[in-house]
Amino acid sequence: MSYALDDDTLRELCAVALSEHASENRFVALALATHDPLADIARTVERIVFEESFGLDEAAMIAEYTPYEEQSYFFLVLDRETGMPAGAARAIEGGGKTLDDAPDLIGVSLSEIVETHGMHDGGKIWDYATLAVLPRYRADRNGLTVSSMLYRSFINAGHRWDVRHVVCMLDSAAFRNLDMLGVRFIPMAGSTPFEYLGSPANRALYIPFEEIARSMGDMAELLSQPEVPDANGRRRPGARRLTQRLAAQVSSGDGLDPHIDMPGFERRQHPRS
Repeated sequence: MSYALDDDTLRELCAVALSEHASENRFVALALATHDPLADIARTVERIVFEESFGLDEAAMIAEYTPYEEQSYFFLVLDRETGMPAGAARAIEGGGKTLDDAPDLIGVSLSEIVETHGMHDGGKIWDYATLAVLPRYRADRNGLTVSSMLYRSFINAGHRWDVRHVVCMLDSAAFRNLDMLGVRFIPMAGSTPFEYLGSPANRALYIPFEEIARSMGDMAELLSQPEVPDANGRRRPGARRLTQRLAAQVSSGDGLDPHIDMPGFERRQHPRS
């Protein structure tokens, strides 16, 4: 397990992965089990982004996430143009870090959180634990493409494993992006934003798994309607069309699913089945 692969190792592992997952698309997304060698690429992307954004270095990432490695699944986007990773995300089965850390952060007991959101029904819970897009992709629309592939990979994997409940703690940027696409999270037990792991405005959130794609589909439908000018008579057709397209793609998989593979999920029997 490594959060600090060097560039040569990253390039070598990415080259092998890209050769095994043919696609004409610039970006390819992979869903990986925790012991897949490619998962260390995802861990390294997590560390690079978290260190830049929140000051969490390799030692901090190891301390924070080692307890959850056996329950982790990784989503990794590779860039065929550069031969390197573009972004990564992680899901933790069972509620993971969010359900361990949130009670103290929001001042509500775990049992009350579980009761409030109906998570006592025996349905599978996933923590959408991390989302990391490398800095060079955030300056243009490629960043939204990478994020969209990570979101859709999470949805596809969640369907594969019959996930029913999703919990997460999102910083303001991640929350804003998902809210823009229509994902209507519920503040966990009515909580408000708080400081967490270097981020000043984190939110503890809950959403039924099936609501993620459905709510983005609703947003895509809403944005497909004629736009009403704001109070100053302005419209933003370009931004509106882009958001509508991304919400529609992530909710349906159109244009994304052909470029998403789940090799780790197919090779490995589910640990709790």
